[in-house]
Amino acid sequence: MLSYEGLCRHPAAFPSLTGMTRAEFDELLPRFRQVEADLRANSQTTRKDGRARERAAGAGRPYSNCAADRLLMALMWLRVYPTYEVLGFFFALHKRNAQLNVLAALEVLDALSDFDRPGRDRKKARSAAEVMAAFPAVRVIIDAKEQRINKPQGEERQKPYYSGKKKAHAIKTQVVVDTRGRIEAVSESVPGSTHDLTLLVSSGVLGGGGLGEGEGAMMDKGYVGVDKHHPGVPVVLPFKKPRKGELSEQQRGHNREVARHRIVVEHTMAQLNRFTVLRQVFRGKRRERHSQVTRGVAKVVNRRLALTPLKTHAA
Repeated sequence: MLSYEGLCRHPAAFPSLTGMTRAEFDELLPRFRQVEADLRANSQTTRKDGRARERAAGAGRPYSNCAADRLLMALMWLRVYPTYEVLGFFFALHKRNAQLNVLAALEVLDALSDFDRPGRDRKKARSAAEVMAAFPAVRVIIDAKEQRINKPQGEERQKPYYSGKKKAHAIKTQVVVDTRGRIEAVSESVPGSTHDLTLLVSSGVLGGGGLGEGEGAMMDKGYVGVDKHHPGVPVVLPFKKPRKGELSEQQRGHNREVARHRIVVEHTMAQLNRFTVLRQVFRGKRRERHSQVTRGVAKVVNRRLALTPLKTHAA
């Protein structure tokens, strides 16, 4: 049987199974316990069938596994993405109990308040201008992530999910990072055929008050035309090659400079993809579940970056 205590005796295997070092796991564990206790205390329904609660929090049968093992189970599912049958085998649980433990832990991870975007009245960080010296107005970098899904049944359900970019059925999520690579926002998951610009406008990231006066964003060529929707927001985009034309040397130089600075979001995407649940074909059928999984992984990545920041800014 796999357990936290047993895995601690093999520290080299800890990142391979959880996506975190033991030190990062131990830093997350107290916060996990606290948020889990708060959620249970504030719940108005029972966990079994959603009926109104009749007894105080803490009543009923306790968990078979301690908090450390439940967090380990959830992180292992996110990192390795085994079936619930295999996961239950490692933790001596029935596959349904393993699934319920993972879903409960994902709810706790989703409740971690790691996506509080700073408001307009915050103090500006000096490091943002230092990292993005070539583009001092840029405070966030935005990109979209696509992940393949199982082919939906029925032509009407298949069409919205078919991604021309992936040439497969996919689901798309928008990620917003600051100039250090820390994730500030994750959108709801949408069908793969949704255009990046459509997702950006519907998410309200640029118009939701997260940017201060004169602050802007950097994006790739998929967001050409964003200035029509947010004319007052400074936006840095690479030049798109005109049809039957060529870019000038100055425009190519601009594109190279943008690419050197936009690499921050690509490195953050790589951190997300360390978790197999966001890299392989997603087996779940519900978009809201994919949104919850992505937010949970993003918050785990943020806690890792808080201890080990990315060194991804341009020289």
